Amino acid sequence: MFSCEKTDVVRMEELAHQAGLALPIEQTSVWADFQSRTPGRSGWGAVLLRRDGRLAAVLSLIELHTHGYVYLFSEHGPVWLSTPDARQEQEAVEALRRFVRRVDPRIVFLRLSLRQQTGTHPVLSTIPYDTTVIMDLSGGRDQILARMSKHGRYDVRQALRKSPAVIAEETDKACADFTPYYATMEQTARRDGFTAAPDAYYDTLLRVLGRDHCRLYAAREQGHVTAWLIVTLSDNRAVYYFASSSTQAQRTNVPALLLFETAVDLGSQGCTQLDLMGVGSDFSPTLRGLNAFKTKFAKGTVAVAPSRDVPVRPGLYGLLTVVRRVRDALRRDPSAARKPSQAKTKTAKNSASER
Repeated sequence: MFSCEKTDVVRMEELAHQAGLALPIEQTSVWADFQSRTPGRSGWGAVLLRRDGRLAAVLSLIELHTHGYVYLFSEHGPVWLSTPDARQEQEAVEALRRFVRRVDPRIVFLRLSLRQQTGTHPVLSTIPYDTTVIMDLSGGRDQILARMSKHGRYDVRQALRKSPAVIAEETDKACADFTPYYATMEQTARRDGFTAAPDAYYDTLLRVLGRDHCRLYAAREQGHVTAWLIVTLSDNRAVYYFASSSTQAQRTNVPALLLFETAVDLGSQGCTQLDLMGVGSDFSPTLRGLNAFKTKFAKGTVAVAPSRDVPVRPGLYGLLTVVRRVRDALRRDPSAARKPSQAKTKTAKNSASER
């Protein structure tokens, strides 16, 4: 049987360390601090999951306020001491659901990283993934390159021969002035059709996490930033979190060179792996556009637990799913907003003609 205890994230980290757990950056106190600087978000605390009195898993939870309701998100959590089977995970989720409903009735649902689907739902927002690419950073430059795909090795070598880009770690420069880096992000967003976060978001990330937990690497051509990326660091593991590049840099494979040189530098500092943070699969087909680039850097993919929603207040959560379905339908076909009244008129006419 599972039991839950609420605590603060610092104590959770201490207990996790004592138990030999390597925590993802999103499960640390410094990440909770960063999230609390974002409007609508705050640290809720952490939960210790015990099974028959023994610590089985830990998770840090971020409280999110959006569209008039509140939910809790534990990215890459729970973190387990040993991988649970489906029944154990389901029992733990139910214990968490009951616990949160009792201690904080405001919460509508939990968003957790789970392998099983029983009693859970696809997330209402964001794009989860169940597959990622992880680079092994051991062995230095030649070994890292050898573990890449044939196509990846070709792109890196071509960039080394043809590109004038100079690659360097520029965390301190970015903290002093993020303007030139953000200009490249704005160009990337316009080209690829997404909305970039405000520049203050990236600036806050770098400053709050600090060099121990966050680095920015950049490529410059003739002194100008043409590509950059941000990695987070936790327990000698890195995650490729954000990146941007100019169209010209893409033409000469600078993004591939930048990621490769970042991996080499991180490996030289004792980092053991670099998670490229999600690729497309049958579970998340909309992410398949990332596969061509990210799968260059390893000869295989890794399965991970995707985010799932766990209703705490099922009635309200059900209403939110209906609202989402209507919203998604209207986005696909704006004229659908007129169809119910049209259908009603048609039904009435048919009924009248039949009488």
